[in-house]
Amino acid sequence: MEKGMNRREVIAGAGAVAALGILSNLFNSEAVAASHDGEGPAFMHKLPPLPYPEDALEPVIDKETVKIHHGKHFAAYVGGLNTTLEKLEKARKESNFDSIKALSRDLAFNGSGVVLHWIYFATIGPPQAGGAPTGAVADLIKRDFGSFETFWNQFAAASKTVEGSGWGILAWEPFSKRLVIMQAEIHQDLTSWGAMPLMVCDVWEHAYYLKYQNRRAEYVDNFAKIIDWKKVEDHFKKYCAAK
Repeated sequence: MEKGMNRREVIAGAGAVAALGILSNLFNSEAVAASHDGEGPAFMHKLPPLPYPEDALEPVIDKETVKIHHGKHFAAYVGGLNTTLEKLEKARKESNFDSIKALSRDLAFNGSGVVLHWIYFATIGPPQAGGAPTGAVADLIKRDFGSFETFWNQFAAASKTVEGSGWGILAWEPFSKRLVIMQAEIHQDLTSWGAMPLMVCDVWEHAYYLKYQNRRAEYVDNFAKIIDWKKVEDHFKKYCAAK
């Protein structure tokens, strides 16, 4: 895993990530490619480009929010992950693990932040991308939740009621081979081992506050208009269908 986390590092922070499978695929894909140019550590990662113009999500999410969210917040998690990996590399070289508890926490926080933000930006698009899913994901939603309407009501309620800052998450659980809806406080709390996030709703205030202020529920309701279910389907086929 030269281009991603050392497997032991992933496991050390994995209780916070809930996506061991997707981490392995993600960090060895073009999504967050290692930016190794022969001068820096091979495990360094770079911020993936925004897959659409900054104003593409208008009027659901304003251009300035997208610009700050992607260019500042997402970038900060990538930077934090790289910094933590550098510190872990230094600790291994010096055989000094006095700070391993704090480093494991930072690895979990930043690693989870990178994964969830990558999924967030990669599975939304212009408002016309909304609507209902089709294909395998649509079939599984009907099987596991009864109907798309029931699924969305549960997902929206989970996203609206996360305590503090966090996420609403639609995930594939390999253990049960079913779709599940989860809440995550911060990025890494209240997660489930082995669940692979497929679509997420970022309900940290920086994702919506400029436009919606404290009206999280309104933001979540409008979020349905920008989910690109074709991309969710692509992620399901790539990361889950063959698992």
